[in-house]
Amino acid sequence: MQEKFDALIDGVWDDAGGRYFDLLNPSTGKTLTRVAEGGKDQIDRAVAAARKAQNGAWRSTTPADRGRLLHRVAALILENKDRIARMESLDTGKPLAQAEADCVVAARYFEFFAGIADKIGGVTIPLTLDFLDYTEREPLGVVGQIVPWNYPLQMSARGLAPCLAAGNSIVVKPAEEACLSAIELGRLCKEAGIPAGVVNVVPGYGAEAGAALAAHPNVNLVAFTGSVQTGSTVMQAAAKNVVPVLLELGGKSPNILFEDANLDKALPVVIKCALQNAGQTCSAGSRVLVHRSRQDEVIDRLAGLARNYRVGPGIDNSDMGPVISERQWTRIMGYMDIARDEGAEIVTGGKRPEGADCEGGFFIEPTIFANANPGMRVHDEEIFGPVTTVVPFDTDEEAVKIANATPYGLVTGLWTQDITRAHRLAREISAGQIFVNTYGAGGGVEIPFGGYKKSGFGREKGLEAVNFYSQTKNICIGLA
Repeated sequence: MQEKFDALIDGVWDDAGGRYFDLLNPSTGKTLTRVAEGGKDQIDRAVAAARKAQNGAWRSTTPADRGRLLHRVAALILENKDRIARMESLDTGKPLAQAEADCVVAARYFEFFAGIADKIGGVTIPLTLDFLDYTEREPLGVVGQIVPWNYPLQMSARGLAPCLAAGNSIVVKPAEEACLSAIELGRLCKEAGIPAGVVNVVPGYGAEAGAALAAHPNVNLVAFTGSVQTGSTVMQAAAKNVVPVLLELGGKSPNILFEDANLDKALPVVIKCALQNAGQTCSAGSRVLVHRSRQDEVIDRLAGLARNYRVGPGIDNSDMGPVISERQWTRIMGYMDIARDEGAEIVTGGKRPEGADCEGGFFIEPTIFANANPGMRVHDEEIFGPVTTVVPFDTDEEAVKIANATPYGLVTGLWTQDITRAHRLAREISAGQIFVNTYGAGGGVEIPFGGYKKSGFGREKGLEAVNFYSQTKNICIGLA
């Protein structure tokens, strides 16, 4: 781990005027390295550099050449996978195997959108013989991307790849809690030959650097992933400049197990998507809805799976690492008390794990609550930790009602052998993604991802993402 990390502005490493903040290792609570503390001045210079590059070198880069550059970034990610994965594991606390998987997914984003770069076209619109009318898809200009701390590499790649494929330039503001892989991705973009100023990475605190980027008058789109509260603040700041936003916010996603569900197949997936990254995943399956006839069996088997999880430092490739910070640990543990007060029952977990490996770090045991009914905070609110609730239902209609009984609508899993039921309920559930007899925690790079209700709006991933990183121009020519 190098001693310090700087911002990348206009192709040059910048120390933010000598200001640095300490970055902690969540597995130990100790300082991991120091990172340049960018602020409004750095954001202003990064946006100016992005605008200059977008109007200059990047605009003159052909779509085919943009695609070749993105392919090169993908190759560099895979060439450096072992090093980047260790960096990501130390920075976020996630198990090394998950960090390695994040590298592969990040590379896949660049591969996928590299193939799209020279296929972003318009259509001709038939009018009368006196007119020729057609559309073009054009870049928006400068994109401001505010990245969360739970998947800094994946999320940075998720925005960078379609943004660049569509011909935009970008300023990335990674979260102050975990930002190393986002900075490293900027370095790889530079190494790949992407022109200076096209990709800028400015770490810093959200209240200063993030706020400056969201409110910047020369940004053409703000893409934000994070909490509902902060997303609302970002949207208000962008609205003052009449700038569109792409928001991917919270979730309280259910896995619904019907009486005919194949539990041998379902439960290993259910527990994994609830506890992956210590539950710090917006699309985590943090609610389990189960038909009452199978409730006791599901609770017993889920509890057994959770107790078998090996909790410890991510770099040791444990099954589950720590949560990101002491602040997050305190918040999650507060929900344990709230749940008990509301009458929910802890089946397993609910405390800090024992053992020398967990001393000093921000660890929480995998936790499962029974009797956590709709209306309880532990059921309705996003906890963003390794906490799962189990709720029974008696009918399909009741399952849909409970599934829709939160302010969120990101992902839902349906586990049933009845394909008619699956199609019918998929239409009735308010969520951006529905999985049947599987659950992908957001799914693959190719699958559009985004939410209903307070889970946000707009779509990341897949071909749909290009629509949000470009704009349509209509051209009509009179031939008479």
